[in-house]
Amino acid sequence: MRSNKKSLAAAKLYLILDTQVLDYDDLLRVLKDSVRSGIDIVQLRDKKGSAKEILDFCRKALKITRHKIPFIVNDRADVALVSGADGLHVGQEDLTYLQARKMMGPSKIIGVSCQNLEHALKAQSQGADYIGFGSVFQTQTKPGRQAMDLDLLQKVIRRIKIPVFPIGGISRGNIGRLIPLGATRAAVCRDILLAKNVAQATKELKMFLSG
Repeated sequence: MRSNKKSLAAAKLYLILDTQVLDYDDLLRVLKDSVRSGIDIVQLRDKKGSAKEILDFCRKALKITRHKIPFIVNDRADVALVSGADGLHVGQEDLTYLQARKMMGPSKIIGVSCQNLEHALKAQSQGADYIGFGSVFQTQTKPGRQAMDLDLLQKVIRRIKIPVFPIGGISRGNIGRLIPLGATRAAVCRDILLAKNVAQATKELKMFLSG
């Protein structure tokens, strides 16, 4: 088993398991299929579940990922710690990176959502392990947020040395637009969660990112 951070360095395709899109049972089904098909890193995004519900899900998910790929919890440092998750993801309105690191300790992965170059540079300078950058396209997850100028994504990819995962509305239909900008990674939600064939969707997205 590789260390979590070595797994992160090699990661291309990041799956967001969002409870606003599917229920827990369906998310676990998708997780099993995507892990078999080459997903590299997974995050649970659950904005409405109770601590107990999220913890129960995390424990089931970790039996699937078995720490062979990183399993990250969005926002909930308490649940990430108790469940034994591999890391935590925080947004600009959540815990700060420094607060998250103090809680999670030195060995856990911590990622930060960023919407501009200043956010990304700050996260990198403080020690974040990766950033999620977006929304690069319009997304139902953030309905009030406009898609960004893709020139900004290109600038961030060039300037930031830690892994950058473009996020927001990315699908097999538009991921090809990111490759000429230097993107070698992407975070995807609905295009995998709602796919008729999860394994095929995962493999096709990985092909785009593998050059």
